[in-house]
This record gives sequence, C-alpha cells and structure tokens, in this order.
Amino acid sequence: MPEQREDFYVTVAIDYPNGDPHVGHAYEKVAADALVRFQRLRGRPTFYLMGNDEHSQNVLRAAKQRGQDPEGYCADMAGVFREAWDVLGVGYDRFMRTNDPRHIAAVQRLVQELHDRGHVYAGTYHGWYCVSCEAFITDKEVNDGLCPVHHRPLERVEEANWFFRLSSFRDAVLEHVRRHPDFIQPEARRHEVESLLRSGLEDVSISRAKTEWGVPLPWDPDQVVYVWFDALTTYLSGVGYGWDEAAFRRHWPADVHLIGKDITRFHCVIWPAMLLAAGLPLPRTVYGHGFLNVRGEKLSKTTGNTVDPVAFARRYGVDAIRYYLLAETPFGQDGNFAPESFAKRYNSDLANDLGNLLSRGVAMLERFREGIVPQPPADSDDGFREAAATTRDQLAGAMEGLRLHEGPAALLSLCARANRYVDRQAPWELARRGESERLDAVLYNVAEVLRILAVGMSPFLVQAPEEIFRQLGLDPGAVRDVGWAGMEWGGLGPGTRVCRGAPLFGRLDPEAVAQDAGSFGGHTPTAVPSASTPAPDPGPTISLEEFRRTELRVATIQAAERVAGADRLLRLQLTLGDGTPRQIVSGIAAHYRPEDLVGRQVVVVANLEPATIRGVRSEGMLLAAKSGKDLRLLGPDGPVEPGAEVR
Repeated sequence: MPEQREDFYVTVAIDYPNGDPHVGHAYEKVAADALVRFQRLRGRPTFYLMGNDEHSQNVLRAAKQRGQDPEGYCADMAGVFREAWDVLGVGYDRFMRTNDPRHIAAVQRLVQELHDRGHVYAGTYHGWYCVSCEAFITDKEVNDGLCPVHHRPLERVEEANWFFRLSSFRDAVLEHVRRHPDFIQPEARRHEVESLLRSGLEDVSISRAKTEWGVPLPWDPDQVVYVWFDALTTYLSGVGYGWDEAAFRRHWPADVHLIGKDITRFHCVIWPAMLLAAGLPLPRTVYGHGFLNVRGEKLSKTTGNTVDPVAFARRYGVDAIRYYLLAETPFGQDGNFAPESFAKRYNSDLANDLGNLLSRGVAMLERFREGIVPQPPADSDDGFREAAATTRDQLAGAMEGLRLHEGPAALLSLCARANRYVDRQAPWELARRGESERLDAVLYNVAEVLRILAVGMSPFLVQAPEEIFRQLGLDPGAVRDVGWAGMEWGGLGPGTRVCRGAPLFGRLDPEAVAQDAGSFGGHTPTAVPSASTPAPDPGPTISLEEFRRTELRVATIQAAERVAGADRLLRLQLTLGDGTPRQIVSGIAAHYRPEDLVGRQVVVVANLEPATIRGVRSEGMLLAAKSGKDLRLLGPDGPVEPGAEVR
C-alpha cells in the first residue's frame, strides 16, 4: 500500500440494487470493513464509503417489474442493502445513493468541468452494448457476439452521444501505472491493465440519449450521464465534492478502491483519465479482488446459485460468516463458498481452536485460582512474549499489504500454539504436584494470549472479541479502544476476576449446514424417494434442531468407584480435555469393575442438566448399547483427544 497520510479513505463498488445483496457483495464489503477496523486499531482516522448505483437501466427495469416508480423502488432497496450491512457488522461511514441531490450536483459539476476543459465532444456511437454490464463493448472485446463478462448476446447500438476524449489520456495513465506499482493491485490486474493501455484506447460515451432515468447533462438536458461516469463520481461526492470542500480536501484521494476484477477497466483506465482531465489527484490503490463462486459455480440469480449472507449470519452468527469469507480464500484470487467447507473451517478454527482455548483457559482459572488471574513469576512467558510480537508484525504486514487472509491465519497460529502449550504443560498435573509458581505462569500465559487474540481478531470478528474480554473480566467495549498497544504482551493485570460464560462457538454439523443452505438461496441436491416402494413409518421423530441440542463428546475415565449403598451405581471421574474434571454417576456396576474402566474412552452426553443420584452429583450421561441383559459402553475404536465431538 502507498505511504500513509492522516486519514485513511476506502471505498467499495457501488452496487446495482436490481436484486437483494448476495454473498459476493458481502465478500467485498466485509473485506473492506476488516481493513478499516484494522486501521482504526492502529489509531488512524478512517472513512468508509459505500452506496447504491441507482441510475441504471437494470434498476429501472426491476422497478417496473414490481410496479413501482424508480425513486420509491430505490429507496426501498437502499433499506434492504443497509440492513444487510448492519447485520454483517459492516461499519461504513456514509451510504451514498446516486439519486442523492448532493451526488447529482457533484456529477453535473464534474462533467461540466470536463466539458469546459475541452475533453468532451458531440458524436454518434456505433457499436456493441451489454445490457447486464451497462457498458459499451469494443469490437476487440467481443467474443462471438457475446459479452466477455456475462457471455450473453450484445446489442448493436447507434445513437447520438457526448464523448469523453479517453484516447488522449492513454500515455498519461500508462505512465502513472508504471511509476506507481501500488496503483493497481494485485500484480496480475496491473499486467492486464498495462496490456490494455499498450493496445490503445478509444474515446467513450459520457452520456446516453432518450433515457428517462439518470442525471441530465448540464448543457444538454435531453441526455443523461452514462451510468458508469455517474457511479464512479460517487467516490468524490461521498466525501464532499461539490458540497463540502473541507471534507473533500481531508479525504481525497482515496487510499483504496476495493472492487471486483471484472470492473478494473472502468476503475483503472477510465476513472484515472477522468480525474486527470478534471485536474484531480488519482487514488493511491485500486485493488481488484477475485470472484466468489458458490459450490464451484458462478454466482447467478437466474439459476438460483446464490447464498443469502444475512440468512447465514442470523443462523450461524455474524462472526462465522465474516471469518469464513476472510480466511478461506487468498485475497485477490477467486474463491468458493461451499456450505460444507464453511462448517469445517468454523469447527476447526473457531470452535476447536479459539473457542476451546477460551473455555479451558477460564475453566482452569476458576478451578485452580478461584477465578483470579495470578501474578506470574518473572521471565515466565515461555516464549509467548516474542510469539505475540511476531503475530502482531505478521498481522500488520498482512493488512498493510492487502493480504487480508493472512491476518486471521497469523492469529490462529498463535491460538494453536497456546492450545498445544496447555496440552504439554498439563496444568491439572501441576496442581496435583503442588507446583504453584509454575501453574501461575501457565495460567497467566494462556489468559494473556486470549486477551491478545481478542484484540487482534477485532478487525475480523465483531462479537467474539467482546465476549472474550467479558469472560476475562475486562470491559467488553474496551477491546476496540485499547489500540495497537493492546497487542503488546503484559496487558492483562493480575488480580482480574474471570467470568465463565457459554461456549464461544458451538460445533456445526456439515451435512446439516449443507441442507440449510438450500433455504439460504443456494441450490442443494434433494433425494427423491422411489414411487414404487412406500417408505416405512419411522414412528415418532424429533427435529434436526432438537437433535443438535444434544452435545456428544469423547471423555477419558480417570477414576472409578462404587457408590456406597447402591449396588448398580459407579461414580466416575472423567476429563473432556478442558482440564476440568467431570463427575458422572452411571448404573453399570453389574457390567464393569471400577478398576477396568480407568483410562477407557467413552461417549458422554456433555450438556445434560446435572442431577443428584443417591446424594451424589452427576454431570452427564454415558452412552451404552444394550443387547439382551448385556450392556456395552460406546467409545471410539482408537485413541482420540478428550473432548472430541461425536457426530
């Protein structure tokens, strides 16, 4: 990224509201939000602009199909889009609609400036036009009469327009691209644009004739400003161009335009030429990210191959979908949204790593130190001080370099290290041996790693960081106020009282997520029963949601003894891997001797409401199979980590 200045201004593509926002829109908006939140973490003033591109023929057609006038339709759709970004935790500063009077005035000012400077002339356009792109397509871009992006038939258009002298800015734009390697990112996009510029440019229409919906040209009201010139000007109008000059000087030029790779020609050729023609500075970076496919296929409203990100966020949590969008795909490359991989990454990174570390960390503090963060001995960080500093540097490098996927990866690496540390140090064994100082060091190190992870994850997750702070006994709101210094080791004060809460992330069933995706906008294959064979009556059933409430986990039996006065009952001490022992009373004394059970792995219902049996507290239930009079405990067919989920 270019050298920083006081304010950091980022924009995203201005969306056509001719349909509801889909996961492709969310991918870009969440990525920009993470970038902005990181800059705020660094203490830098930021401004995040987004909006809707309303003056398009696609939008006009959508309004007519609903029987609405375009103004009312666009107002309704603006509410739909803003609600989506609110649900996804996207903290934009301004949502600029192109039908906003401030924007209309800015567009007319800019095109008038180009006209007055002699960069606009009257002419007649002969050529191809893509209705879906709302773009004029040159002969060399046409592929057998099809749009190179949408692969749909093109229209042959002939109409009187006003033209922008784009060809006269070819050398200036090419020179800027060559002198500023950060101007177009990633590198593959820069090479594409350089090739386009070297092949020469043609002048482009700046207006359309006989169109009932758009911004009238100031000097020719019978023509409206071509939709792409209209939309691109949003990056200026959104920060005050034409209506708040002080704000405009403070924010412009933009630090990053974040866009899809299919619109780089407009942003990296036409847009810089427009700015040069108007005497305005160019943006510092235009970043063309890859496409997000669904189940390996292109997003398509026509075929129904879409995913509603709002439905996913409401079903599985906003942090779940934000994390998946940011962590799954190397930023800049094409990605794939698959429900099964969503569940897998959620379980692996969020439930098993981050959520598990919080659960076991807080549980151990409550068990061994009555919930109080201990004072660690001097020089007992066990390398975590250095590891945290490395993670902080990796996070900074990833975000400043717009390698957004590397940020969560660096933080999860630190989290995994802390989980392995707990396994190796075995605090429960330190407590049993009375190694108090060593136990204090381990408990503090785990808690401090959790605090740093919460701060570092705050650009990517919007709810979990606050919950981690809350369970650590810290002010939840402070996670976003501590700033970059919050990533430094030693910020958790000894004496803080933790407050154990619900699990941060419950595990997901990939098959159930895949089925859910069918109702979230994606198409899911459905099994069709045979018409010739009637299905057997399954009897009483429970819903999938009811079954999901049952948490089955693998536990290791550490001790077993008979319950006094009860011939059938054994009292078992088990571990589920979080360092906190679990006691279960089970009626298996007639089938197993206590000494034969120690070390055995079994399956337990981990979230069963505790009960008191013969005066002994029981916190769960063992699963067993009954065959005649025999009872056999269920367990894995090989050693697994205690606490592993049974699916």
